[in-house]
Amino acid sequence: MGVAGGGVNGDETGALGRFQCELSLSIRVDQGESVRDHDTLQSFFVPVLVTVLVGIPVDNSVLGGKVVSKQPDNQCEEKRSHTRTFLVYNKDTNYLCVLESNCRIVPMNTKPHYLLLDALRGVAALLVVCYHVFEGFAFAQVQNGAGDGLITTLNHGYLAVDFFFMLSGFVISYAYDDRWSSLSMGNFFKRRLIRLHPMVVFGALLGALTFVLGGRLQWSGEVTSWAWVLGATLLGLFLLPAVPGTGFDVRGNGEMYSLNGPSWSLFFEYIGNFLYALFIRRFNTRQLRVWVSCLAGIWAWYCLTDVSGYGCMGVGWTLDGVNFGGGLIRMLFPFSMGMLISRTFRPIACRGALAWTSLALVLLFAVPYLSGGGVFSYNGLYELFCVMLVFPLLIQLGASNEPKQPRMERLARFLGDLSYPLYVVHYPLMYLLYAWMIRRGSYDLASGWVWSLVTVFASILVASLALKWFDRPLRKFFGQKNA
Repeated sequence: MGVAGGGVNGDETGALGRFQCELSLSIRVDQGESVRDHDTLQSFFVPVLVTVLVGIPVDNSVLGGKVVSKQPDNQCEEKRSHTRTFLVYNKDTNYLCVLESNCRIVPMNTKPHYLLLDALRGVAALLVVCYHVFEGFAFAQVQNGAGDGLITTLNHGYLAVDFFFMLSGFVISYAYDDRWSSLSMGNFFKRRLIRLHPMVVFGALLGALTFVLGGRLQWSGEVTSWAWVLGATLLGLFLLPAVPGTGFDVRGNGEMYSLNGPSWSLFFEYIGNFLYALFIRRFNTRQLRVWVSCLAGIWAWYCLTDVSGYGCMGVGWTLDGVNFGGGLIRMLFPFSMGMLISRTFRPIACRGALAWTSLALVLLFAVPYLSGGGVFSYNGLYELFCVMLVFPLLIQLGASNEPKQPRMERLARFLGDLSYPLYVVHYPLMYLLYAWMIRRGSYDLASGWVWSLVTVFASILVASLALKWFDRPLRKFFGQKNA
């Protein structure tokens, strides 16, 4: 049985369908199941036939299942007694509807939303922003020949990307696995484009703007021509990666997306969505376990033997062989693991889950770089511990619990709404901060805390504005077109 209740955001799971005042129940029927008279149903539907839309009547003797959520409306008690209500089962979509006496159908084809998982995504996005501040100090050291480039604070913040991929696999599997009988691949891709691409466009344009404001300078100090800036912008708008060493690599650092570096993870997210729709979704749970186990072995090999030579699993940001292959496996393993968690989900109750899971992310990312190791890299062992053991547990806890207090619910909703825009917009602003750090020789918070703080708050502000005035309106417009 699907669970009806909880928060919603209208992205993957949609708005939770609420019955009108005549009915105070939310019910979902899964494949091979039906609904029986149970609890409050008994007083309303024992004498009522469940009418199948295709015209086949079903009486109470064949009804089975249970009520999974109640949503009473105290204002409707009086009206309920004057209205006849029928359940209608649609075989094509496998969902129940409410057919009221005025023949208005209230569909129940939506799913509940995991609000605490949204909050965790927001916490991880904020930690990414902070991680990139400290990355800037290390980068400035390298550029000025003043250090080895080791990130000394939130060193493992890059693992937030792996956490995002696992969350994505969980949500995609939960939202779409049981919809393919009525969902085409084309419609699936339209939905994903509508969800992801408006902010991809915004991030590319913002990246171009900040690059121009910075004087169109490569990190070497050379000025990039307007033609290459325009070309890099066009690639960013369509999420097409730049080849290192070409003119499209406008900063000269070899990034796939020189105007907005973190877009590389969205590039692999698109690949993951394509492979999910193409064949991964077709795996049954046993086959998915085998698939995840194979990917885990390859992923562990990358980590433990330090294939990239970076000393960490920080691959995927450029198009050389190690990075592209590493980025692909870096996305596929946690994404598929998230799907497996969704399909085998068992709730784990935890009091104060939002606080504990958020604290866990902070502590995991704050662990310093672990140098050394014999056959296996110590840092790779730690990455394996985080991604294979801790992240799945955090997602289980996040999906099992909801914020209890209204203020915590508002905070969770704010963090969830802000997470994706913040991830997309913060790095173009970081480029300006990095340039300032290099010019001023700022290598730590003691000398750069003011502008670092300004950049963090500016990122949050720009993300909030982009969400309200760009992302939501465009998603609403194209969502209505695709309805």
